Amino acid sequence: MQIAAQILIGIIALIHIYILWLEMFAWTTKAPKVFKTIPQHLFAPTKTLAANQGLYNGFLAAGLIWSLCISDHHWRFYVAIFFLTCVIIAGIFGAATASKKILYVQSIPALVALILLHLK
Repeated sequence: MQIAAQILIGIIALIHIYILWLEMFAWTTKAPKVFKTIPQHLFAPTKTLAANQGLYNGFLAAGLIWSLCISDHHWRFYVAIFFLTCVIIAGIFGAATASKKILYVQSIPALVALILLHLK
């Protein structure tokens, strides 16, 4: 189960890197095709805000990747728990305030990874 958890953590990190890219570098070009509920005219004026959100997604990805690189089992476990919990909370908040889809894209995979981490 640990290998499955690590694979899922890697996938979640990749999702957050993709979100970082969309929000920091492709907000006015590619993001309108992904975030269809946001009116087109709001992308340019919210570019700086989106970049800030992208940076936070990058921190989540960095923490998840860091957890995969730690050799000590206990530290790896606790760092993964912390960052997966951050992803779950961010996803719940995003689902409550922006789009229910965020719950399925962020929170559910992180919750599954968290459960897998605890299975021996």
